Amino acid sequence: MESFKIFRWWFMIGSLMAMAVIMIQGGIRDLLLTQEPFWEVKLVELAPPIVGGGLLGGCIALILNRIKKR
Repeated sequence: MESFKIFRWWFMIGSLMAMAVIMIQGGIRDLLLTQEPFWEVKLVELAPPIVGGGLLGGCIALILNRIKKR
């Protein structure tokens, strides 16, 4: 259960960091200037990098936690 808590926390942090980087690189402008509905195109474009950042953060945290226990 402890591993799940660690993964969940770092998944959230990784997702937020990925979203922050996307927004800094012009994601806010793209969202505001898009002509299509947000949920059709932009959500599909932004979701994979955000989830990927979360998975990366969570997996690295679990690996480092396991190394620390040894």
